[in-house]
Amino acid sequence: MAAPVNSVGKPSAERPPFNSTSFQKKTRSKLISIPGTRPSVQNGQLLVSTGVTSLDYLLGGGLAVGTVLLIEEDRFDSYSRMILKYFLAEGVVCRHELFVASAQDNPDDILQELPAPILDDVAIHKPVEQPRLSCEPQDNLDAMKIAWRYQNLPKVQSALASSSRFGHYYDVSKTMEPEIRQAAKCHRFYLPEHPTQSSTTHSRMIESYSALLKSLQEVIHREGFDLSTPMSMSRNILRVGLHSLGSALWNDDLSCHDDPMHSHALTTFLYGLRALLRSSLSVAVVTVPSHLIQDRALMGNITRLCDNAIALESFKGSERETNPLYKDYHGLLHVRQVPHLNCLASQLPDHKDLAFKLKRKQFSIERLHLPPDLSETVSRVSRGELAGAAAVASACGSGTSGNKHLDF
Repeated sequence: MAAPVNSVGKPSAERPPFNSTSFQKKTRSKLISIPGTRPSVQNGQLLVSTGVTSLDYLLGGGLAVGTVLLIEEDRFDSYSRMILKYFLAEGVVCRHELFVASAQDNPDDILQELPAPILDDVAIHKPVEQPRLSCEPQDNLDAMKIAWRYQNLPKVQSALASSSRFGHYYDVSKTMEPEIRQAAKCHRFYLPEHPTQSSTTHSRMIESYSALLKSLQEVIHREGFDLSTPMSMSRNILRVGLHSLGSALWNDDLSCHDDPMHSHALTTFLYGLRALLRSSLSVAVVTVPSHLIQDRALMGNITRLCDNAIALESFKGSERETNPLYKDYHGLLHVRQVPHLNCLASQLPDHKDLAFKLKRKQFSIERLHLPPDLSETVSRVSRGELAGAAAVASACGSGTSGNKHLDF
């Protein structure tokens, strides 16, 4: 198309700037920069660390902001409580604000038990072993001990870790120093300090859960965690830790009767909790004593109302505690549900047989694998089966005097 006539005679200085194309360079959207967070590689969702690096790996890199992680407690509430303390300790180190709610223990007592953070140089430093020379004949004999059918199998990597580090390391044998713990801002909800009154109106949510949800909502709006807050203000993350919901201490009969009166109280609370977190810069970890809930269909509804769900099965007090096959582990971990955020299909973990162990200073989640049986006399048949077969053979051949073979 020809240029307009009125612009031909104009000097070059008076002509408007000439654009060769109408396309503009695409720039990335400006992400929220908050200490202790990073965007997800899969869907761009803002992530925070749970404090356990192996659990972050299972959840796709971390816990997404605005989601709920459900932890089905073990029978003695030892390891689920420890993961909750890891989650809160990571918030203290990252300068996030905390909201701790409990009906059994005072939140101050839970905060005093937070594990101490480990310095980076101490956590990463590992002594380098000197390579041994393979010219010695004894080394060749040790290398030939393994059976031929196991030689071509790939080496099992039991540790769960990603290439990029996220989060911090903690020492469970020590507690966090009071100066570090008191520097973080914490909001507490202790149910005995919030007396609930019996409501005359019919409600699907009991008073204890209603007071908890109201208190959390007030903190989110007052402290500026709501997404409606202007972006000019400094942003931070609110970490919510709710301990042992669904127990009788919360005035909930869900774990006391086969046909509870308040069967929909916890599910109604989770509806409100998830809606509140979706519109705020908050993330929650909820523990539930699932082994006390008799209605498995109701437990399935509770799981589906959360974005992430894991279950801890401790070996303490069971037959597996003395089983030599599980001597290196303290329990099994089951992944019940993974999040579906900004994607049609969620990223499933590549390994489903998972176990956890509590070392002297660290809690870790690993792939469960059993070592091959390398004994010289027993390969696939156990010693008990061999003893039983020998007893049957001696009984059948009792009539034959000294003959090793049966005489039919």
